[in-house]
Amino acid sequence: MFDAGETGGILPLQQSAVYAAAVAGCGARVRWLEGGVLAVERGRVRLVSRVAGLDRAGLRRLARWPGVTLATPEAGIAGFGLVPLVTPMHHAIWALGPDLCAGMARNWRGHLRQAERAGVRVRQGDAATLAALIAAEAAQRAERRYRALPVGFTRALPGQALRLWEWRQGGTLQAAMCFVVHGASASYHLGWGSGEARGAGVHQLMLARAVEALWAEGVRWLDLGSVDSERAPGLARFKLGTGAVLKRLGATMLVLP
Repeated sequence: MFDAGETGGILPLQQSAVYAAAVAGCGARVRWLEGGVLAVERGRVRLVSRVAGLDRAGLRRLARWPGVTLATPEAGIAGFGLVPLVTPMHHAIWALGPDLCAGMARNWRGHLRQAERAGVRVRQGDAATLAALIAAEAAQRAERRYRALPVGFTRALPGQALRLWEWRQGGTLQAAMCFVVHGASASYHLGWGSGEARGAGVHQLMLARAVEALWAEGVRWLDLGSVDSERAPGLARFKLGTGAVLKRLGATMLVLP
């Protein structure tokens, strides 16, 4: 598991200008606080997500305004004035390098090689890919009953920050992924694949090709999102099979001034 020092180079999406642009496009009020901390405000509620580099006193300074402040720090912080509300989450963080296969699990690498031998070809996508991916993932979300960021947020993300990949058969989209680049970090944002894609090992191949391209453009960290081995064990194995390592975030808490 990573400690705070090992992930010091990561810029969380929720603390980036890309995120600020998207939430502002959704109608929220964006405020950059002391120390370059991004806060999102709706009415009398201030949300500060994935904030790093602050101690208890620093977090409490964020709450000095006429409203309620909720914060999720990158690392565990506790003490007077901090009231935990939601238990800490774990994210899969992939430290990228020139040899991206070095940390892959044997089974994960096997699926990747199998897809390569079968001649599966994925390609970079475009605006049409994003529209189809949004629709397919929304249907998947409704079917599997999981939560994700609203569609409006995805549509409000700056286009220059998106990296899209797709796999088609007979002109029909069968799998797609969307990544968001923010500085030298990137976040896996959306993904969907048909039964045919899963059977052909497209997910492993697409993620590998996407990460190769990200590395080539200077991205050094990929946040694969939250990991829940109890509710979604298969997805957890897929994320960690890349060689990504778990990072434990702090609890989401009510912060008192």
